[in-house]
Amino acid sequence: MPNTPAMPSSGRLSGLRRRRRERRRRRAARDWADGLPADVLLAILHRLDHIDILMSADRVCRSWQRAAREEPSLWRRITMRGHEGIARKINRCGMACEAVRRAAGQCEAFCGKYAGDDGFLIYLSVQCPCLRSLCLISCNDVTDEGFAEVVQALPLLEELELSRCRNIGADGVYELAGEVCPQLKHFRLNKQSFKNTDNNMDKDALGIASMHGLHSLQLFSNVISNKGIETILDNCLHLEYLDIRYCFNVDMNETLLAKCTKIKTIKLSDDPIDDYDLQAESPGMTVQSPVRTYDYAWSHLCCFQGHNDFYFRHYYDISYPPLLR
Repeated sequence: MPNTPAMPSSGRLSGLRRRRRERRRRRAARDWADGLPADVLLAILHRLDHIDILMSADRVCRSWQRAAREEPSLWRRITMRGHEGIARKINRCGMACEAVRRAAGQCEAFCGKYAGDDGFLIYLSVQCPCLRSLCLISCNDVTDEGFAEVVQALPLLEELELSRCRNIGADGVYELAGEVCPQLKHFRLNKQSFKNTDNNMDKDALGIASMHGLHSLQLFSNVISNKGIETILDNCLHLEYLDIRYCFNVDMNETLLAKCTKIKTIKLSDDPIDDYDLQAESPGMTVQSPVRTYDYAWSHLCCFQGHNDFYFRHYYDISYPPLLR
């Protein structure tokens, strides 16, 4: 009697059906993503933080990967501020380098939180000489020397933010920015918290006063006094917006009010901070920044020498998932 193949058990059949259904579901999802028109796909990607594109959207399917890697317009304005909860687990400097590389020289604006050091800024200035907006938040590995060198290579800057960057602010740094960036119109200088311990309360004011073309200025948690504000107002005659919330050394007296008559919007030290986009801290409070430690001196040297491939490899680590091939 010929041997007949044994019939699979009901449990095995159920498992096979389940796997087939899962394959069909994945195929349908992949086909849906692959079938999107290019303009619709780019519209979706433009709504994402660029960390999300590098970590997730870049891995949806091949059409999304091509769009994320081969469309420089997607990287014209780079924003890397998300994923605060896992900042210690991802390599933001490596991602920032990759984002700038994908811009192919077209990047006009970069905004990074915990995503920059001197070496990266030099690479950014070389790759994106037409940068018009630079926003650095909690980039404590950017130094006065590195910033001073980079800002001289970015004469087209119109917007500059240096928020909670503890190692930027030496005498002459802001004056240099005002001198070499004549088109600068918007400046934000926000401190971690209000600490009324500096004997020279108005040291920032002299540098800001050199930015004669400013239209808007935000100083949050700064120890600046009335004298410093008056110096700025006397030299920045185009100022239309002034935000000095949490600047508790400023007393808005009659003299200061008279100098502010031409300013359209003023936010004073005790005004609400509902629209402030960073975490506000009580005076004297400090928080350790979740920044990883790298060999910054070596990466800085490699960037000077033009070894950009090494620079990318240097910043990538095993916590960053490999890109699709």
